[in-house]
Amino acid sequence: MQSIMPEADYSFLSMDPTMNANTGNKDSLATPSHTPQLQAFCDVVESRRSVRRFTDAPIPDDVLADCLRLAMLAPNSSNLQPWEFYVIDDADKRKRAVKNCMNQNAAKTSARLIAVVARTDVWHDHAKKILREYPDMPVPKKVKDYYNKVVALDFLRGPANVVSVAKWSAIQVVRRIKGPIKSPYYTFEDTKNWATNNTALAAGNLMLALRAHGFDSCPMGGFDEPAMKRLLKLSNHHHIVMMIGAGERADNGVYNTQFRFEQDQFVHYV
Repeated sequence: MQSIMPEADYSFLSMDPTMNANTGNKDSLATPSHTPQLQAFCDVVESRRSVRRFTDAPIPDDVLADCLRLAMLAPNSSNLQPWEFYVIDDADKRKRAVKNCMNQNAAKTSARLIAVVARTDVWHDHAKKILREYPDMPVPKKVKDYYNKVVALDFLRGPANVVSVAKWSAIQVVRRIKGPIKSPYYTFEDTKNWATNNTALAAGNLMLALRAHGFDSCPMGGFDEPAMKRLLKLSNHHHIVMMIGAGERADNGVYNTQFRFEQDQFVHYV
């Protein structure tokens, strides 16, 4: 089993908006009138399916590493990156993990089985890490203030939530005097929702990256989380957002015809 933790990448903070982050070629950067990657992107999104059966073909380590790199480029709140990915390769752990996934075919036949995990206890360390590794030195004062003060205000709850109570009272006053203001995180559940929401964005990137590399995936919510957490030796600050089975699509890997409800049921212009 491998635990993949992110290496901070802040290149977007200083990237020239007219340049492509990877190639440095502004001709490859999409604009409203120039969309060189649009068809390839549509092909990836439209061909992605939740695949329940995979072939015996392996996913090379370098391909998986690139998919995880792309996963970690997902948008996330304040660049705090509250995610980890556990690649379960050990034979015994994998057998037990498949059982914890209710022996679903997507887990049993996958070339790689990955636990996508949100962390609620890393915001403080990651805020400090951002300031240590910030690409532009000296770190601007507004950046220091944001990570030392604003982030702390957002997350700190204090013993018996005493800080949360004070924050709630202060926010009500600010709303009455100044108007709208972002709500900080008052409870453990608030922080858990924050971490899982951000981690789900990374999981989406991971599945699309696998598809772009010619492989497929199946996100699984049907698993025994307490048992899986014991298997992976996770704490109460770790939350398994989903399990992902990945591999090469088998001929019988897609069970049903793809369909979605009509878009106008869900899109509201107000």
